[in-house]
Amino acid sequence: MSKVCALVGAGDFNAERFGELHGAGAFDYVVAVDGGYAALEAIGVVPDMALGDFDSLGFVPKGVRVSRFPARKDKSDMELAFERVRSRRFGTAYVFGALGGRLDHTLANIQVGARFSELGLSVFMVGRSELLAFVTGPDAFEAEARESGTVSVFALSDACEGVFERGMAWDLDDVTLTNRTSQGLSNELTGEPVMIGVESGTIVVFFPL
Repeated sequence: MSKVCALVGAGDFNAERFGELHGAGAFDYVVAVDGGYAALEAIGVVPDMALGDFDSLGFVPKGVRVSRFPARKDKSDMELAFERVRSRRFGTAYVFGALGGRLDHTLANIQVGARFSELGLSVFMVGRSELLAFVTGPDAFEAEARESGTVSVFALSDACEGVFERGMAWDLDDVTLTNRTSQGLSNELTGEPVMIGVESGTIVVFFPL
């Protein structure tokens, strides 16, 4: 069974969902990414590592393993954190604090999530009210039946071929999505199990929590 890690950034933090997963022992390793350390500290969780330049946090944490980088660099702290967990051969990453706040940071995190999905890491980003699942083909995202909710699917590659959606109000079958269209926005759950997949390319699924 592949190891599961949690990365916690400085964006909007879903403390309730993190607490549920952490309390259930879902994470083998927890990395605080710069200001994400403060979010974990606020709920009494000590990470296995704190990583970043710590310009957002304002200090270098004590009493925890630290991987410090200079503020002037070509990669974000979140991208560096992804590189670290991939080098440690984790198979799945749940990312908290990657969404909300500055829009440019959110977009950068989504792009980085797509990159590491394409490198073979299963990536899930947890927001306050949505889960972002990154799917690189040939693969699919599956979810249990939900009575209601809105699901959106977008291409993160120039062209994503063989996209399909099952178990929602409007099924898709073998569609090509591009990153220059709004197609894939706002499908509806209907109480059926859901499967969303792609044959080639990388998609991101916005699924309600």
